[in-house]
Amino acid sequence: MTTSVCDSVPAAAPETYALITPARDEADNLRRLGRCLIEQAVRPTTWIVVDNGSTDDTVGVVRAFAETQPWIRIFSSPPAATAQPGQPIVRAFHAGLAELDPVDVVVKLDADVSMDPDYFEKLLAAFAADPSLGITSGQCYEQRGDEWRPTHVTGSHVRGATRAWRWECLQAVLPLDDTVPCVEDLVDELKAAALGWRTGIVPRLRFYHHRSVGERDGGTSVRWSYQGRAAYYVGYRFWYLAARAGFRARANPAALSMISGYLGAALRRQPRCSNAAVRGELRRRQSLRYFSTRIREARGRPPTSLRMT
Repeated sequence: MTTSVCDSVPAAAPETYALITPARDEADNLRRLGRCLIEQAVRPTTWIVVDNGSTDDTVGVVRAFAETQPWIRIFSSPPAATAQPGQPIVRAFHAGLAELDPVDVVVKLDADVSMDPDYFEKLLAAFAADPSLGITSGQCYEQRGDEWRPTHVTGSHVRGATRAWRWECLQAVLPLDDTVPCVEDLVDELKAAALGWRTGIVPRLRFYHHRSVGERDGGTSVRWSYQGRAAYYVGYRFWYLAARAGFRARANPAALSMISGYLGAALRRQPRCSNAAVRGELRRRQSLRYFSTRIREARGRPPTSLRMT
C-alpha cells in the first residue's frame, strides 16, 4: 500500500465536521436524531438535510430545529419514485456536499440512527490519532429483542450509516459511485485504500441503528440481492461471494439472495467497475491467505490492523 497521498495530509488535528443526511419520509427519525446532535459535546459546523421527495413532515421537522439552531439547514434534490438505495441517496449527498464550505471531516449520516453525546468528539479523536485514516465510522448496534447487539464487519469496511471522510480523502474518491444499489459504500473505500488511506471502524464507539437493514427496500432478501449485484459490479470472486452468503445465511437465510443477485447480474452481463485499482484492491483483500481472518472478523473479532482507541 502506498503512502504518498497520506504524506500530504496536514498535521493539525481535525477540529471541524459537517453532516449530510439524505432523507425521505423520516420525520420521526429526524426528531430523535436532531436531539442527539444538539446534545453533542462537539457540535457540527453544519448539518444539511437533503429532502428527497418526502410526503410526511420531514421538511417541517428540520425547519423547526433550524429556527433555534442556525447550523441546521435543509435543501431538496430531485425525488425518486420510491425510497431506495443507490442513486437517489448518492445524488442527495452530492447536492448537500455542494452547499458545504471545506471542513476537516464530512459525515454521511442516515436519519435512522442515534448516538451518545460524545460520539463525534471521539470520531474526531480517531482521525487526529492517525493522519492516514481516510474513512471511518463507529460500531453499529441493532436491537435484538430487548438488547442492543453489535453487527460486525470484516477487513477495513466502514459502516455507511455514519460514514465519515477526512476532507482530503473525500476529494480524492469523489464522485461516489451509484451505478448499482449498495455499491456506493464500497467503491469509495477501495479507491481510498488504493491511494494509501486507511479505512475501518472505531470498535468501541457505538451508534444505534433503529431500522433493520433492508426494511425500506422491500425486505431483507431484496437488500441481499442488491449486495450480490454490487459484488458482481466491483469484481468479487464468486467463491468468496458464495462463502459470504453461506456464512450470513446461518443467521438470516435471505442472505442466499446475494448469490442470485450476483448470478443474475453475470447472466445479463451488466456493467462492471472499470477502475483497475478498485478491482485490484478488492482481489487483494479476498486472497485465500486472509480468508480465515475474515471469518473471525465476521464472528466479532476486530480487524487487528484497524483497532483504534
